This record gives sequence, structure tokens and C-alpha cells, in this order.
Amino acid sequence: MIWFHLLIVLLFIIVGARLGGIGIGLAGAAGVIVLAVTGVPTASEHVPWDVIGIIMSVICTVAALQVAGSMDHLVHLTELLLRKHPRQIVFLAPFVTFLMSVMCGTGHTAYSVIPVIVDVSKEHRIRPSRPLSIAVVASQVGVAASPISAAMVALVIALEPLGIGYLICLAVVIPTTFIGLAVGAVVAARQGSDLKDDPVYRERLDKGLVRPSAAVTDDYRPTRSAVPSLLIFLAALVLVVAYATVTSQEVGIISNPPMSSTLAIMTIMLTTAAVICLVARKPTASIASQDTFRAGMTATICVMGLAWLGNAFVEHYEGAISVALSGPLQALPWLAAVFFYFAAPLMFSHAATTKAFMPLMVSLGLPAVALLASYPAVANYYLLPNYPTTVAAMEMDDTGSTRVGGNVFAHPFVLPGTVSIVICVILGFLLAPLVV
Repeated sequence: MIWFHLLIVLLFIIVGARLGGIGIGLAGAAGVIVLAVTGVPTASEHVPWDVIGIIMSVICTVAALQVAGSMDHLVHLTELLLRKHPRQIVFLAPFVTFLMSVMCGTGHTAYSVIPVIVDVSKEHRIRPSRPLSIAVVASQVGVAASPISAAMVALVIALEPLGIGYLICLAVVIPTTFIGLAVGAVVAARQGSDLKDDPVYRERLDKGLVRPSAAVTDDYRPTRSAVPSLLIFLAALVLVVAYATVTSQEVGIISNPPMSSTLAIMTIMLTTAAVICLVARKPTASIASQDTFRAGMTATICVMGLAWLGNAFVEHYEGAISVALSGPLQALPWLAAVFFYFAAPLMFSHAATTKAFMPLMVSLGLPAVALLASYPAVANYYLLPNYPTTVAAMEMDDTGSTRVGGNVFAHPFVLPGTVSIVICVILGFLLAPLVV
């Protein structure tokens, strides 16, 4: 029956991908029903409540920042940076999207930066697909490295039995992902022909489909609450990391903490959202109307449905899966990265992939170093050009340079993204033994 149930899982994942958006999670829930009816039991433990709680609380705070005008201020600072150094846009754009994702714990912040990247690229006759490809990848890799992301929390929870704590995970993942993306940016800078030589761009230009670059305006003024709210958010990030530090087994300052790091992230982020709204003098009800809130809640449903589907299947057939995978993975632990690389675009979520499969890898007896090094591969959302940020980049690039070619894998995100992940994993195998 394992192959029959695996087919059901894959079928509903494909159906969800075709539905798109929140439909991914809805299809996952429908798949759970079919699994249950055909003999796979399910329980509330299969729903990743901790992951869902993290996503909801962090997204709530990011939406509060948007209410306060802080996100607009960050985008303005990004525009100033890119316009001041346009020739380095292929390197600066991913740095910005990576930093924003690390800070906010979500890649949805990239939506506001993508139009700026396209505009600056066109203004200086730079092929937009070059900075866009690596910037979109960086926005997703940054989620994996974020101290407040649900994926990082799921990683820490899974590796705790191996003696790997929060600080060790951050110490390995943040530097390796940053360096990996820098190498990916070098690859992206050499990808594709120059814009003036692109036949698709010339055709669209002749048809008047390419909008002129927007003029730079000096009339932007941050709202009164933009900077104070941003400082409050940064203080909350410091508090989250500080709490995780003093309560961690590595430091052990507080041996019996009042709450876990997971609960601390939730409560600190929700409290921060309330404080930001008070400082901005905005009603808390305005949080729910922000596009970041809607995108985050969509992601929550997607994680809930897909992780529920995956967890139910994996737990029911854990013995059979262990027998099939234990030999190859124990002989070649780096194959865990390959597994995560291909599972991520199907699961459509860093957190869902980590929550569903990292505990399985632990149960197979894989070394902590290999799992920690392989973890960044869960950021592979670019292999299939159907993730929202990928789609947004292709739609907003009116030059046509960011496009899918003759097959579904022929698009500019694959090469720089894969190179970035490979470098991340290699560096992880080199750095993790020094830290663990």
C-alpha cells in the first residue's frame, strides 16, 4: 500500500500546485482525508502547530511594520542603495532581499523590492533577469537562515535530540548561506545575453511593451512612526536571540526557563506588533488588511495542509521508509541535501519540508553535521517556476528577460540558485564540524 498512498500524496501535491496560492494547503487537507479513508491514520500531532504559530505571529509583526510605514522606508533605502551603485545591482539586490528575509522571517518582503530592481536595471541597460534571479533565490534562502522563521525553529526542534541547539544552527546556517549566495550572484552576473542583444527584449521594445524607467523623486518622507517602529522590531529580534541564548543548553544561564524558545518567539512577536501599532497610533485591526498579512496567512494554510499530509504519510510508513533510505543515506550522508532539494519544491514550504523530513533523517541515525549542512537545501523554491515570488519577478520584468524557455526548468533561477545551495551545503560540511 505504500506506493498507492505515495501516489495519493503526490497527486494532491500536484493538484495543489495547479490550484496555486491557498489551494496548495486545501489540496493537502483533501489528501489527508483520502489517506485516512484508505487506511492511514491521522492525529493532531501531524499538524505542525508550533510552525503555524511562528508563521502567524511573525507575519503579524511584519504587517504591523507595514502599517507603521517601516516597510516602505526599507524599500526607499533599498532604492537609494541600488540607484547609487547600479553597476553592482547583481550583488546588492540579493544582499537586500536576504537581509530582509533574515530580519522578517519571510520571503514575501521581496515583492516590494522586485519593481525597484527591474526599474534600476532598465535604467542602466542591465539585463533584469540577472539581479532578479539571485535576489528571488536570496529571499528564500534568507528564510532558512532567519532566527525567527518557522523553518529554523523546526530545524532546532528536530536536532535537539542530537545535542544541536539554536545558537549552533544560526552559527552554521547564516554564514554559509550568505557566502553561498555571493557565489550564486557571480554566476547570475554572467547569465544570459546583454539586454540590448536579447531578441525578446528588442521585440517588446518595438511594440512599446517596455515601460520607461521611473524618474527618481525626492519628495519621499518617512512617516513619523516608520523609524521608531523599525527600531522596536530590531530590539525584538535581539530579545528573541538573547532569550534563546540564555535558555540554550550550550550557555545554560537559565536551566529552567518559563517558556520554550518557540513560545518566546510567538509572544515577543505578537507583543511587538501591538507596541508598533501603539507607537504608530494605528488600530490593530489595520494589520489584517495588509498584503503581507494575507500572503502570510496563505502560507500558513499551505504549511498546515501540506505538512499534515506529509507527516501522516511519513509517520505511518516510517519503518518502510527507514529501511529503504537508511543504507544509502548512512553511506553517503550528503544525499540528505539532495533529498531536501527535490522535496522542497513539492512541499512548497521551508517549514513543511523541515518539519516533515528532518525528524525522519534524525531517526535514520544520520550525523548532526550532515543534517545541519544539508538543511539550506529546503530553500529550493526556484526549481519549478511556480512559487509566488518567482512568478512575481517574471510578471514585473516587462523586458521579457526573466522568462521560462523551452521547458519548465529553462528559466534564470535554476543555475544561480542551485550553485548557491551547493556552495551552502559544501561550506556547511566544512564549518559544522568546527562548531558542533
